[in-house]
Amino acid sequence: MFAAPRFALPAWLIGLFAALLLASGAAAQEAESEPRVRYGDDNIAVQLVADGMPRAGEEWMLALRFTPTSDEWHGYWSNPGDAGLGMVLRPNLPEGWEMGEALYPVPERFIQELPTQSLMNHIYKGPYTVLVPVSVPDGTAIEGLPNVTGYAEYLACTDVLCVPQDAALSAGQGGDFARWRAEIAPLLDASAQFEIAGDMLRLAIPIPESVALAEPHVFIAEARLVQYPPAQALYREGDMLVAEIPLDPFGSGEAQSVSGILAFDKETGVRFTAEPGEVPQGLPSIGAQMGVNAPALWTLILGALVGGLILNIMPCVFPILSLKALSLARAGGSEAEARAEGIAYTAGVVIACVALGGIMLALRAAGEQVGWAFQLQEPSVVIALLVLATVITMNFAGIFELPSIDTGNGAGRSAFATGLLAAIAATPCTGPFMAAALGAALLLPTPLALVLFATLGLGLALPFLAIGFVPALRRMLPKPGAWMDRFRRLMAIPMGLTALALIWLTAQLGGRGFALFALIMLFGIVLALFVVGRLQQAGKMAWPAFGLVAAPFLIFGAFALPSGYAPPSRDLAASLLSPQEFSREALAEARASGQPVFVWFTADWCVTCKVNESVAIEREVTADAFEQAGVIAIVGDWTVRDEEITGFLGEQGAAGVPLYLWYEPGADAEQLPQVLTPDMLTERAERSR
Repeated sequence: MFAAPRFALPAWLIGLFAALLLASGAAAQEAESEPRVRYGDDNIAVQLVADGMPRAGEEWMLALRFTPTSDEWHGYWSNPGDAGLGMVLRPNLPEGWEMGEALYPVPERFIQELPTQSLMNHIYKGPYTVLVPVSVPDGTAIEGLPNVTGYAEYLACTDVLCVPQDAALSAGQGGDFARWRAEIAPLLDASAQFEIAGDMLRLAIPIPESVALAEPHVFIAEARLVQYPPAQALYREGDMLVAEIPLDPFGSGEAQSVSGILAFDKETGVRFTAEPGEVPQGLPSIGAQMGVNAPALWTLILGALVGGLILNIMPCVFPILSLKALSLARAGGSEAEARAEGIAYTAGVVIACVALGGIMLALRAAGEQVGWAFQLQEPSVVIALLVLATVITMNFAGIFELPSIDTGNGAGRSAFATGLLAAIAATPCTGPFMAAALGAALLLPTPLALVLFATLGLGLALPFLAIGFVPALRRMLPKPGAWMDRFRRLMAIPMGLTALALIWLTAQLGGRGFALFALIMLFGIVLALFVVGRLQQAGKMAWPAFGLVAAPFLIFGAFALPSGYAPPSRDLAASLLSPQEFSREALAEARASGQPVFVWFTADWCVTCKVNESVAIEREVTADAFEQAGVIAIVGDWTVRDEEITGFLGEQGAAGVPLYLWYEPGADAEQLPQVLTPDMLTERAERSR
């Protein structure tokens, strides 16, 4: 028998060694008619049992009953996972009798966290039974119980060591076959389909809507087809379940058919076989596979609230601080007015966040790969924001007055509009505490996801809401006076800078010609509003003049903008780090090189991204440290929609940018904070030398 070592080795390494021993033993015994027992079954005993007498022309069932000698030992499913070894059975049957595929119960997932990676094995703890169907030919003369013998090889492991096991078998009668059959995952009576989409295996498994899925997981029988530790994305609608599982980057990525077990929970499930075919898109996610219980949900809600609150001081929110400052200054009026303005502002923020989240979820349900801040990936939306920011700048500067955004007595209406704009402008970048909440929102059922988006909006509006309802906070603000008009004009400066940033973003999204055409159209709109303002001051009907002046410019924009649009491309040579453009293939190749890898995801509309790049990434000292440590840099530009990047962000639990990942050689990703310090990257590079 294989003796357990006295020194500690990882169980997966011992399992690999034991598997090699078994494999070599199997090769040596290939030519032997009677395999000899080499290791014994002292740790997990095995017994071969027959279900009564066989009958000619029918299926006869044998059972392999595995019984660990203590609770610390476990056995393996046919596909053991990242380590271990499945059972090998060589029976001696009468001539013409054929052994069918071994049938297993639903296995358990056993995850081992190693310093460099996570491993998942498919195991059985405690006694378990494997059924082996045998086909008996028609016309077979049967007199008594046939002499069925055999030889089995398998592996017995604890959390720290593995021991090869084998046994010579001889079938006897008895056993609780009724219970053992009930423990086997039954075969699904409907066909499943699969497709290989990029680096994902997508499965469509027909499951009745009435079947509850408490802890669903798909166990794939084909070895080295998929990765086992990553979370599986599961979607369900009606009688259809869709599973998306990352492919093994070192496997072939091909399969003629796919089989396995869909586990409903830790004990029940069904076997399936899938053939190539079309897999539905856009089904709702299953929140249950995340294990979202009440405490975890409250944690996500708290994270969304705190994340929204922190957005008030994040760099990507600074352009709207002028709007909030004006509204807060006006709160020096009556208590009723302050409360009304606080409620209106909060309503605007929450409605905008829920609307943006709802649109994102609807697009994802329709099969679109979009993420948080998707609106700023659309040139038309950016142009609309540019028009709005320019109009507000002109209004603050006193060039014209518009009742809809006046900061005078239209308190509720102005605050509501300010709240809408605040949410739209403040959410391009995810901040601390937001990432987990927004990532979960992509997988939760729609009602719970919308709750998270609403909570995010509440956190963003909370300071202003508190000032509206807490008199002590309002008394800390300056009293209203003539200074407010000067302050409003002063606030035209940061708002104008916001408009300039949107002009730059327009050029980044669609090219310089596209931005020039947008400016011509913007000039016409501003000119029309200027005319309206002057006519209003003279007491004349103003808005028909707006249509007359603006119409030619709007018509020009409708035709010129599409023709002037040129998709952007990032100039990688301009970066000090000389990065590669992100793709899954580039990342896999970089990680296989044995060098440290730094991946960052950015967008031109993400102010936090730009601040991080200037503070920590695009620095000579960072470039020198990377060069000395041999760090491979990869950048993913999410300025415009990119389905590959969106899918990868989702796998990392991120709903938006920035996202920073550091890979030590042979290790899983370390997700860095969303606000980088100057030395964060150089320190990691120095440790990797």
